[in-house]
This record gives sequence, structure tokens and C-alpha cells, in this order.
Amino acid sequence: MKKTIAIIVGGYTDEAPISLNSGKFVLKHLNKDEFDPYLVYIFRKTWFFKDENNIKYLVNRHNFTIRLSNNNILKFDCIFNAIHGSPGEDGIMQAYFDLLNIPYTGCNFHHSNLTFNKIYCLTLLKEYGINTATSFFLNQNQLFCEHQILDKVGLPCFVKPNKSGSSLGISKVYNKNQLLTSITNAFKQDEEILIESYLSGIELSVGVIAFNKNITVLPITEIISQNDFFDFESKYSGKSHEITPARISQKIENKMKHIAKQVCKILNLKGISRSEYIIVNETPFFLEINTVPGFSDKSIFPKQLQHAGYSLSNFLKEFIYYSIDKIK
Repeated sequence: MKKTIAIIVGGYTDEAPISLNSGKFVLKHLNKDEFDPYLVYIFRKTWFFKDENNIKYLVNRHNFTIRLSNNNILKFDCIFNAIHGSPGEDGIMQAYFDLLNIPYTGCNFHHSNLTFNKIYCLTLLKEYGINTATSFFLNQNQLFCEHQILDKVGLPCFVKPNKSGSSLGISKVYNKNQLLTSITNAFKQDEEILIESYLSGIELSVGVIAFNKNITVLPITEIISQNDFFDFESKYSGKSHEITPARISQKIENKMKHIAKQVCKILNLKGISRSEYIIVNETPFFLEINTVPGFSDKSIFPKQLQHAGYSLSNFLKEFIYYSIDKIK
């Protein structure tokens, strides 16, 4: 019997259009002989499914079911999470589905919340010896001294919202006069921000699959942004050049694979993830990790899968069945 799958898309942030692209890509590549998929929209004020006639059917949030026009009730065997940012990447939807005992793709709410919170994630990884940029943390209730910040992180530096994706709200600061404006802009995205030293080197994106106790590192991607850094425009408007496999030595590749597996084990991740690194004088520095990576035709992770020889349809099937089996 075919499995009924809800591909959840949308979300509460400006990443919603990116999420919709990912969801449609997953829908396209799911084997319809194996699965009966439905694109379910999750927005702050409404959760719904639209049929081929564009008729909306609301989700019953008490049990995540949908009553169709023929009075049939849609119940889902698994949720494919394609929501980037909140509430799909920060643990909110994961906790909800855990309460309902419905399987879902990706890691659980504890680890989703930890990895989405850059401050928590970096602090933990530092304890295990993972190299990270020098950083300064701020929340909206703190008084701060610009001199104290710059004395620690130097110039140029990056100002980032603590909990956001797709480089939303990130600024590169070149001089002291730009710092306050960048901090103000970052606080529009989140009540906590992270200020990091600039690292000059090769930027790499590393995709990882963690099914059961098997951790697989996909071919590594080198990122060359046409903009000042790998910002929102670079990611989604063709302003970057992505090279897979990356033009790195075997020594660095082996080092990256070891560190990527180490990070996956430290964070106890399940499913898929994509992390970003900067290589400085052959030393990798961890930047951040994404546990709901983009999954469209322009996204890095599916391209890495294809370079590794995976069929997208077969991989999605394996991912879904793994997600169903892990809660049994």
C-alpha cells in the first residue's frame, strides 16, 4: 500500500518562497507508485492543502489530518519537512509531530533547536575542539561598547541574527561607523545576535547523510560568491559559482570529511544536514549548520547527491522509510 506523505512548506520567515521551491522539487521527484504526496502549507495564521482545482482544505491542528470534499480524512504516514527557518528548522514542528507520534524527516526537536541557535551550536562545538571564528554575543537587553566588540573580533567582521537562515539579516562590517547600523538591522530579525571575526579563505559546503549509525559525507562543494560574501542574493539569484567537487587537495578533503562526521556525532544529528566551513591555511573553521537544507534544482545538497551517484527518487524513498522506521 502506498504511503501518504505530507510535504510541509512555507513557514514564518522570509525563507517561505525558498521552502516552496524545495517542496515542489521533492513532490516532483517522489515516486508516485510508492507514495501519495500532498503539499501542505504552514503559515502563521493558516495551515492548508490545495487540490488541483485550487480549493483549500484546512488542516485539523489537533491531529494533523485534512477532511476532503468527499468527507475522506487524510492521515499521513510521514511528514517530509521542507520548511527552512521557523517553525520547521528550530524544533517547533518537530515537537508538535512528536506529540502526535507522526514520523517526520530530519532530526528531533532538541537537536533542531540546538543547531538553529548559532550561539548554542558554536559554544558546544568549541568544547569539543572544533575551530570557529572569534565571536561576540549580544541580546537586545544588553548594553554594549562598540570598542569592546571590535577589540575582540576586529575588522572586517560579520553581524548575524542568532536564529535565521539563508543569510537573512547578515551584514559585513568594514569600519566602526557601520557597526551600529548592522547591529540594528540584525536585531530586526532576532532578539539575539552574533558578531564574528572575518575569516579569509576557501568557503566549503559539506552535505552529510546520517541514517541509523551510518554517516556519509557527500562530495564537497566550493562556493565562490560574486558578492562580498555568500549572502541571500548569492544563494538564490545566481550570484555565486558553486563547484562540486571542490578544488581542494586530498589532504584537506580527508580532513573535512573527518570533521564533518565528528560534528554530526557531537550534535547527534539524524537525516540530512549541510554545514559551511572556511579553510584558512589548510585549517577548517566551522561557520554554521543547516538541518533542513535547500532541496530545489538550484540547491547545493541535491547536486551533491547527484555527484555522489544517488538517484533523487531513490534517495527520497530511503529518507522517508528511514524516518518512519526510526520511531518504531
